[in-house]
Amino acid sequence: QVQLVESGGGSVQPGGSLRLSCAASRASRYTTSNNCMGWFRKVPGKEREVVAYIYNNGISTGYADSVKGRFTISQDNAKNTVYLQMNSLKPEDSAMYYCAARGGNYCPSNPMRYDYWGTGTQVTVSS
Repeated sequence: QVQLVESGGGSVQPGGSLRLSCAASRASRYTTSNNCMGWFRKVPGKEREVVAYIYNNGISTGYADSVKGRFTISQDNAKNTVYLQMNSLKPEDSAMYYCAARGGNYCPSNPMRYDYWGTGTQVTVSS
C-alpha cells in the first residue's frame, strides 16, 4: 500500500501563491522517479479534474489548460516528494487538491486510472 500525504494548502488572496507537497511513504518502497504522479482537484458538485501530472523521471509534465502558465509541477526523487507551485491564484482555483499515483511511465487524465490517493489539502482563494 502506498501512502501519499499532502500538505501546503491554505487560504490566500487572488494573485497569491501556494506550494503543495505530496510525500510518498518510503515504507511502501514506492518511488516518484519511475512512476506517474498527479495532482487533481475537486469542488462540491463537480467531477474531480486533473490539474497537473509528471512522469518519465520528471522529464514529462502535463497541465490542465486552466492552470497552464500559472502552476508548475516538479519532483524531488531524493525526498520522494512531488510539488505543485501555484502562482497567480484565482478564486476559481479554490478546491480540495489531491495527490495521486499510479505505476508505469504514463499519466492519464482520468482519475479512475490512478491507484493511490492522498486525503487532500484545501486551497481557498478569496479576498
